[in-house]
Amino acid sequence: MTLAIIVHGGAKTVPGEKVEANHAGCLAAVEAGWTVLRAGGSAGEAVEAAIRVLESDQTFNAGFGSTLNSEGGVEVDAAMMEGEKLSWGAVAAVQGVLHPISAARKLMDDKPRLLVAQSAERFAADHGIEMCAKEDLISEEQQQEWEEEKEVVDRPNTVGCVALDAKGILVAGTSTGGTTGQPQGRVGDTALVGCGLYADNHLGACSTTGDGESIIPVVLAKTAIDFLKGDTHPDDAARMAINSLVERVEGEAGCIVLDPQGRVGWAYNSSDMVVGYMTAEMDQPVTFIKKEEEQKKEEQLQSV
Repeated sequence: MTLAIIVHGGAKTVPGEKVEANHAGCLAAVEAGWTVLRAGGSAGEAVEAAIRVLESDQTFNAGFGSTLNSEGGVEVDAAMMEGEKLSWGAVAAVQGVLHPISAARKLMDDKPRLLVAQSAERFAADHGIEMCAKEDLISEEQQQEWEEEKEVVDRPNTVGCVALDAKGILVAGTSTGGTTGQPQGRVGDTALVGCGLYADNHLGACSTTGDGESIIPVVLAKTAIDFLKGDTHPDDAARMAINSLVERVEGEAGCIVLDPQGRVGWAYNSSDMVVGYMTAEMDQPVTFIKKEEEQKKEEQLQSV
């Protein structure tokens, strides 16, 4: 059985001074997840490891460095789903949880459900998930931007990962700090199965990013997986899913898709989308901020 992992750091606009940090963060996440897979670990373990890296990096809108809500606090959402038994777990509107993706995975393994706010926080604490003071998740940059009411152009969206392990199990995960200035208690697509993520071993797995209020009504993750029917390549399925969103609603979004064969795909309609992946057929992981970069690299490899 082949191994594969793909991560995203959000569909967004990446300013020049943050290109390197976005590449480095996604590369570190891919490497963390790939190390787990190569050692015989499960797809769930790999997805958790990769997303924990992104949640620890203030370059991304998840965990530490999340955007601040209308009250100047950080509330995070996260979810995980595996494609064998369709198990899932999610937390939303959570404060003081250092790695919400770990809480989501624990829920997936414990009893599939979505827990919010204090209930989710108690669950995390009771099950040994790392806790912290609510203020510890606020980065200096985010605090300054909130106080000065700056327009944020590069950090509006979710991070995510999809992995395929040696047993052929597919797992998808998502994590987010929401949107800048969102109302306290707002929950977007990230924690919702079918919207922010979906996994089915028979078809594939998907993690989405973008405007939650646009992703939810078109059930973007499940839509992308449905397009995989008939041996459609993940790249095509991802593109068709984004096109479907554009045809029905307004908003920006992106998605990463992985099928049971270990083929990867991604698409977006935002200015940029930070993506990195590694498969058993590759010598080393790659990262991209624009789809054109991937296409140029493929052309270069074919010409060698």
